[in-house]
Amino acid sequence: MSLLQNLTSDTRLELLVTWLRGLNVVDVDSIRPASADASFRRYFRVNVLSEQQAALGLTLIVMDAPPERENVLGFVKVDEMLTHAGVSVPRIVATDYEAGFMLLSDLGNTTYLSALTHDNASTMYAEALEALVKFQITSRPDVLPEYDRAFLQREMSLFPEWYIGHHLKATLTDKQAAELQAVFDAILANVTAQAQVFVHRDFHSRNLMVVDANNPGVLDFQDALYGPMTYDLASLLRDAYVQWDEELVLDWAIRYWQHARSLGLPVNQDIDAFYKDFEYMGLQRHLKILGLFCRLNYRDGKAQYLDDLPTVMDYVRKTAGRYKDLRPLVRLLDLLEDSQPQVGYTF
Repeated sequence: MSLLQNLTSDTRLELLVTWLRGLNVVDVDSIRPASADASFRRYFRVNVLSEQQAALGLTLIVMDAPPERENVLGFVKVDEMLTHAGVSVPRIVATDYEAGFMLLSDLGNTTYLSALTHDNASTMYAEALEALVKFQITSRPDVLPEYDRAFLQREMSLFPEWYIGHHLKATLTDKQAAELQAVFDAILANVTAQAQVFVHRDFHSRNLMVVDANNPGVLDFQDALYGPMTYDLASLLRDAYVQWDEELVLDWAIRYWQHARSLGLPVNQDIDAFYKDFEYMGLQRHLKILGLFCRLNYRDGKAQYLDDLPTVMDYVRKTAGRYKDLRPLVRLLDLLEDSQPQVGYTF
């Protein structure tokens, strides 16, 4: 069934189609879904009118971002910043800020997640890390909102609320809650001490596209902040959707560290300390993700995110088991999930 047959029951789609017709750039009848999203945004793909194809390509992407829910102006700002940094991002063709509609160049259908193999992973990650460094090296304060302690704490609070409370249906005792907060405090002490750079915040395999030149194309950057040095590195190498052997991750992290140092980026100068920063940052992100994925299921009805919980929990248990001040988290999980402790390496 054509999307246009849903107009009477989808007010925003009706408004979007009316806007597109007025642009005289695309064949509105060709509109179809382009991708799913964890947010309130929707994406559609449309064919470009023949007389516009030389300038705009064969297809364009339409973003529907309800302005009361999504940060359209943030998208435009960070799109310009990434373009200035030399990173491949969608080109903005047309906008209606008030309605929350955008027409964007099309970076294609091939995500990193769908294209990665053991044979091409090292090359593809090298290209992604080069794009990351290009963005980081343009960093300066007072351009993006700060990824501060309160923000990081709020993210981790999703874990006890949605993973422990809604998913495990457990209630922490006062003692358990204090022990969990002590782990949070240890994480926060590390990550807030890290040097700050521009942070994409979702720099992972579903938001990186395989493109013909200047790979990768980067998406979903509208919520970028100014925050901890290792955040995007942890997003990429400790990806919730694809997991690699620890030896590979260590090798890629070291290669990034060497390159970042050579360019004067403010990474920790000691490699062991840098890797600890990377691990603590990854744990903060994964605790947030456990809560977020559960919220997407229990509040928003997006059950597919529960499929990725085991990968994320594996990261959490392995990382927490490696550091003395994080191990109470493993003991708490063992108690709540009634599972056996898993052996980790000690650094």
